Amino acid sequence: MNWDQLAADTLAVVHEVLSVRRSAIEQAAQRMAACIRQGGKVLVCGNGGSAADAQHLAAEIVNRFLRNRPAWPAIALTTDTSVLTSIGNDTSFDRVFERQVEALGRPGDILIAISTSGTSPNIVRAADRARELGLWVLGIGGAPTALATRSDLFLGISASPSTPRIQEGHQLIIHALCELLEELLCSESSGANR
Repeated sequence: MNWDQLAADTLAVVHEVLSVRRSAIEQAAQRMAACIRQGGKVLVCGNGGSAADAQHLAAEIVNRFLRNRPAWPAIALTTDTSVLTSIGNDTSFDRVFERQVEALGRPGDILIAISTSGTSPNIVRAADRARELGLWVLGIGGAPTALATRSDLFLGISASPSTPRIQEGHQLIIHALCELLEELLCSESSGANR
């Protein structure tokens, strides 16, 4: 392993997230806060490591990130094995998230679609269907690809082509979104404590 290259690549990704993508991350958090204020929910999907990121993000929104506060509605579309295997078996794995968006998504809700490659067919189809149904789509990916064109806002990691570095960037984006979301919503509620 080349430790110096690892450090350089990691720092480039951190810089991209915290500097280059900062205003877009703030915009995404504001959109999420508005959705929750209006009684909407956040749906999240991804495959593999991105599925874990989807579950992580949903858990932080529902329970808490840094503050004790009310629970907010978020669903990871990666967790219901009966639904996933039913759709995969009866139709196609390419539709496992699309069908859940059809069932659970409502106009004004948000779909956060996470894909390191940005080309996963089931993620792209979910984003397409979400937009058709009036959901706002936040894409989180690597360099802009198919997912970027299907997203209302795309947060891409282009500082490194390495899958692990892209995924580390995604985790930093997720934590920034959670912290900003709590700042936005908890500042409106006097009952929320740090």
